[in-house]
Amino acid sequence: MLSHVFGELGVAAALGPRKGFVNIDEALLLGDALEFLPKNQIVLELLETVPITPRVVDRVHELRAAGFTIAPDDFASDVDSYTPILDCVAIPKVDLLSVDDTALQEVAARLRQLPLRLLAEKVDSREQAERCMALGFDLFQGYYFARPVMIEGRKLVPSEIALMQVLGLVLSDAETRAIEDLSKRHPDLSLNLLRLSNSVGVAARREITSLRQAITLLGRRQIQRWLQLLLYTCDRAGTSFPSPLLELAATRGRLMELLAEAAFPRRRDAGEQAFMVGIMSLMDTLLGMPLAQVLDGLAAPAEVRDALVGRSGTSGPLLDLVECLESGGGAAIADALAACPSLEAETVNAAHSAALFRASGGIPPRDDATPSASVEQRPQAALRGPAQRDQAPAPQSVQGLFSAR
Repeated sequence: MLSHVFGELGVAAALGPRKGFVNIDEALLLGDALEFLPKNQIVLELLETVPITPRVVDRVHELRAAGFTIAPDDFASDVDSYTPILDCVAIPKVDLLSVDDTALQEVAARLRQLPLRLLAEKVDSREQAERCMALGFDLFQGYYFARPVMIEGRKLVPSEIALMQVLGLVLSDAETRAIEDLSKRHPDLSLNLLRLSNSVGVAARREITSLRQAITLLGRRQIQRWLQLLLYTCDRAGTSFPSPLLELAATRGRLMELLAEAAFPRRRDAGEQAFMVGIMSLMDTLLGMPLAQVLDGLAAPAEVRDALVGRSGTSGPLLDLVECLESGGGAAIADALAACPSLEAETVNAAHSAALFRASGGIPPRDDATPSASVEQRPQAALRGPAQRDQAPAPQSVQGLFSAR
């Protein structure tokens, strides 16, 4: 199954420069299927149910010597039991739900003495993220990074206000002069718009020197997409680690677009509407305020609002499906797919892999050769913390994720 997923279904391409974590039980560990996997793109996550027997110890040493990265799951629950394979471990995973703060400090202090990259999993709050960072953790997994945290009295920073105002004009189909005049009040926004238009204008062999030219060249549809993504890059006070929301939003938007085009081929606007729903579905997480309140400040179409707030219309069930794909769980995915009768599992898998591939910086393959990701063995890429910035791939820019289709 795993070789099929990574070979024929294109998950290796979808991961891009990142590594995917694959759960490994004792049977899979001791079998011969692992040798067929791309060792430079996956991390073998040994489940806590794998007993550290002499046979397992020998196998782990063998795989490490072959170049595989080893990451024991739930490492902190019994550190001493992993002593026989400790020299093979590259990324110990510490489940925050299984340890109290005292034990967490002790484990972190002990592991920091070794050449390891510490991963904290089940990070569900800002306090946990900050605490783990202070203790020297390098990688993080958890719902906190995509879960809305409502902050009473939260005010938008100036860059957010500017983007929301311009986005509101674009969504309301305002005159080009109004969009130009408002953009001119914000030098950073104007500069970014000119940079983007010139990167697109290279193909036309002409230099874009004014905002009006930039708006005309890009068109409202592309400017709207760019502004929606640019919101996820705004600097925010009180955040000491990079947010994964930009890439998650870009992946959501593209996946929603592909699914809508497949489900409703006769609706010309289905893909565009679904893209908008996907991008805007994380704005409550981004801005720390209820989604309905965010939408009140924008002239979003009624169908987009219905999909986001009531999960109705054509895009609402698609958003449910996409969120299930992100969080995992075969039963939930099956139920969500059943609510989208015009889609088949193969179509969803193909779209999911293509969306991940685009967000990781790749160029989507042809429609007749689109790879797909397997729901059953979908790898999870860990989020990098500041301690790993020097070794991490360069962060994605909005221009890198933006596609003038």
